[in-house]
Amino acid sequence: MVWTFIKTTLLVGILTGILFAIAYLMGLDPIVALGFAAFMNLIIYWFSDRLVLRMGRAKVVSEEDAPRVYAALRRLNITSGTPMPKVALVDNPVPNAFATGRSPGKATVAVHTGLLSVVNDEELEGVLAHELTHVRHWDTLTMTIAATVAGAITYLAQWGWFFGGAFGYGGGGYGRGRQQGSLIGLLLMLVLAPFAAMLVQLAVSRTREYAADEGGAKLSGKPLALASALEKIEYQARSRTPSTKANPALSSLYIINPFRGSMLAQLFSTHPATEKRVARLQRIAATMGYGSYYSQ
Repeated sequence: MVWTFIKTTLLVGILTGILFAIAYLMGLDPIVALGFAAFMNLIIYWFSDRLVLRMGRAKVVSEEDAPRVYAALRRLNITSGTPMPKVALVDNPVPNAFATGRSPGKATVAVHTGLLSVVNDEELEGVLAHELTHVRHWDTLTMTIAATVAGAITYLAQWGWFFGGAFGYGGGGYGRGRQQGSLIGLLLMLVLAPFAAMLVQLAVSRTREYAADEGGAKLSGKPLALASALEKIEYQARSRTPSTKANPALSSLYIINPFRGSMLAQLFSTHPATEKRVARLQRIAATMGYGSYYSQ
């Protein structure tokens, strides 16, 4: 848990530097620029979970709207002793799930509607146990901050032309100012977007997914059901084009990275191969006295 707070502090510090630099280049006084950066970091820390849910287009729902999810979480919470998280649904046909929140007491588990349509109750319980393990290990603190920071930096890169235009309008004429602004905007796009991806990679280790798989398998007692769910989600991730509703900045939070086969996917690669995860779950099942076959 100490290492989690260290990584989170580093992320916040890096974002502070970037925000300060941009505010200063926009002509703000250094003290004002530092205040702006500090204010943005405060917002990101306290509201990161809400920002992530908004970025993921997730809507918090009641038990009436997601009875299967609530039922599975209640069974798991009896075993784990963790607080009952909030439940959110994402209207997305691509099956997936993620957890967010800066502490176990403020956690939210979000499930895509597409997941509910392809997994049975045991597989759903396995997926939710994986997400609850992230919550119990405080992974969601770093994951949520990393996703929010990556999103913030990516948005700054996308708005680079605006900042570039502001930088370029001083002296030398309108045309040259516009050209300079466009160049600076392009440089921001080329530098900040990959940098955001690098931050996520540094902050979120792939071993975290293995640990959540193992913890989820033991918590649910259904390692092969979780393996089966991962295979189904992986199949859909390969056979479908990622929905335009999905946000690449959240790729580290999803149980399976839905962004495959593109440069963006490679930049945000934070998950080990699903085949390796399934093989590890099968070995865990063998040590728990299960066979290698799961009857769906």
